[in-house]
Amino acid sequence: MKYLAAYLLLGLGGNTSPSADDVKAVLESVGIETESDRLDKLISELEGKDINELIASGSEKLASVPSGGAGGAAAAGGAAAGGAAPAEEAKAEEKEEEKEESDEDMGFGLFD
Repeated sequence: MKYLAAYLLLGLGGNTSPSADDVKAVLESVGIETESDRLDKLISELEGKDINELIASGSEKLASVPSGGAGGAAAAGGAAAGGAAPAEEAKAEEKEEEKEESDEDMGFGLFD
């Protein structure tokens, strides 16, 4: 990731085809040691390719990846089915949250 990040930073800076030495210089400027085999592999994979096209292609692929989000529907359905029980559950949850938020049990405060 760090090699790709340095490569992309160089691309944003105007260097449309950064070399391994360019990426190495960026990483060493912030104290990161480089592994030449990994860096060489990245440069060979990206050689001759446009960064913007690669990002657009990757974004299209990520758009098709399912990303969950169904967990909230089950909780809402269960709450709508009952009458007084959800109110009692909400009170119990509030008491539990208050207990969890208390830092008295830990023996220290945020600003100690």
